[in-house]
Amino acid sequence: QVQLVESGGGLVQPGGSLRLSCAVSGTIVSLYFMGWYRQAPGKQRDLVAGFTYGGGTLYTDAVKGRFTISRDNAKSTVYLQMNNLEPEDTAVYYCNSMTRNLPWGQGTQVTVSS
Repeated sequence: QVQLVESGGGLVQPGGSLRLSCAVSGTIVSLYFMGWYRQAPGKQRDLVAGFTYGGGTLYTDAVKGRFTISRDNAKSTVYLQMNNLEPEDTAVYYCNSMTRNLPWGQGTQVTVSS
């Protein structure tokens, strides 16, 4: 049984930074096709950043240049470095595969507010 545990969220002022972590445990899961998603109140859960099959990365336009996805295979952990945060980034952040086929974790709340 795969388990995804997100952490690192919090309250930050506009322009601030956070680094989210996603610890992957259970059945061996390749970190090469993982992504980060977010869901704001009343909105659907959308992909924010992810790894592609070609070995690259992709980002939604709203976060390009501000967010960076990375992974540490030895620690079975995927990260999301978020810089220059904006109020519009406020959401619950989740990790999952790029096909969303793993059980969702509890997510981590990110609130950007002055």
